[in-house]
Amino acid sequence: MSGSGGDAARLRVDWPACKAHGLCHELLPDLVRLDEWGYPIVLADGGVTPAQIADARAAVRACPRRALHLT
Repeated sequence: MSGSGGDAARLRVDWPACKAHGLCHELLPDLVRLDEWGYPIVLADGGVTPAQIADARAAVRACPRRALHLT
């Protein structure tokens, strides 16, 4: 069954595509911090808990540069 056990979902940033809009941090403050230039720093090796998955998917869809990915 998909989603039970196995590999955890992870957030990844496509650095060449990212233009530091900061939306990922606004939508996922527990998973993403911003550096001094506004670029995202994904915390906890990008691991997304089952409770965070819906918000992570929303953040991926909201990224204006399509630079945030859930793998």
